[in-house]
Amino acid sequence: MMNTTIEATFKGYDIESIRKDFPILNRKVKGYPLVYFDNAATSQKPQSVIDALVHYYSYNNANVHRGIHSLAEEATADFEATRDAVKSFINAQSREEIIYTRGTTESINLVAYTWAKQNLAEGDEVIISGMEHHSNIVPWQIICEQNKARLKVIPVNINGELLMDEFENLLSDRTKLVAVNHVSNAMGTVNPVKTIIQKAHAKGAVVLIDGAQSAMHLDIDVQDLDCDFFAFSSHKLLGPTGMGILYGKKELLQTMPVFAGGGEMIREVTFEKTTYNDLPYKFEAGTPNIADAIALKPAIDYINKIGKENIRRHEDMLLAHATKKLKEIEGLKVIGDNDHKVSVVSFVIEGVHPQDIGVLLDNRGIAVRTGHHCAEPLMNHFCIPGTIRASFALYNTTEEIDLMMEALNRAVKVLR
Repeated sequence: MMNTTIEATFKGYDIESIRKDFPILNRKVKGYPLVYFDNAATSQKPQSVIDALVHYYSYNNANVHRGIHSLAEEATADFEATRDAVKSFINAQSREEIIYTRGTTESINLVAYTWAKQNLAEGDEVIISGMEHHSNIVPWQIICEQNKARLKVIPVNINGELLMDEFENLLSDRTKLVAVNHVSNAMGTVNPVKTIIQKAHAKGAVVLIDGAQSAMHLDIDVQDLDCDFFAFSSHKLLGPTGMGILYGKKELLQTMPVFAGGGEMIREVTFEKTTYNDLPYKFEAGTPNIADAIALKPAIDYINKIGKENIRRHEDMLLAHATKKLKEIEGLKVIGDNDHKVSVVSFVIEGVHPQDIGVLLDNRGIAVRTGHHCAEPLMNHFCIPGTIRASFALYNTTEEIDLMMEALNRAVKVLR
């Protein structure tokens, strides 16, 4: 195992103890200790999350809500405890506002195929940004086409920031929905979503925030933001895959039609008519992803134990260290080089294809992401095929960054 001895970046942050909580960090890749810098795609899982999955399947595997036997009651209690944990984590007003989904993508689609499909009329307008993930582009394209609405895009400047003056110009009395990411997955840029929400609300528009990349790194208070919808995924938050959250203001969720039909989302079924369940179960048809929902709570507990502020300070240090080292490489350009970022650095190197860099880094056990990062329109804006993206988490170290830099310099020499 790699020697991870490093001075604490500040008092109380014990990086060695944190790393011991993540068993995958002990493994080797192609003979080298794993250096995992693909955290924006999915984070690694602490042992407490893995244990929660094993415990559910080993001790109280049962369907939730509908059983009166002990296993069902235990599973239901754990399943609903996660909802309470999420409510506190994002400071929602009510647990009824926390809807379980399969991830950010399904959360956005739920809003698109319920609220937007019901409320968009011909000539109405939806605004997104030029740095959106495909999952916050395609659903709105589909619904706008079906409802004959217009899709507008907030442009991005050369530093990877939204042009807020242009956003204000796009707003009109026809604007019905604004859907933007809190943090760019491709660049790490943090968007001024509170300002966006305030300006959109002044026009009477509803706002959805894609929080897939922000929930892990930033303090989320949906009541303070005053967003109408907020979506995020468990797997980028130290939790399991296949589990996500849609927060929605209760008054909006109550007016929205159902998303899927089946068990649990019903109150009463006859062949003549079906009446629907109360929130949040109205939107949770069928047997849910019980184990992964249960295992999200220990992920949230782990983050809360260390503290978002402590995590952010550590990750900011990693980002600053990596950015400084990367800029020393001749011909390297950081995409989204601005002062409002989380721990993501995305870059290109003149004369070198990103995928070639990714392969050579992997040969030394270093995992980065290459390509357009499901943000192809943003890559087109910068006239590049894609980037090399290194994204850092609470368990990464400056020593790992130095290993990446050594491997990157080797790779550049080979490829040039």
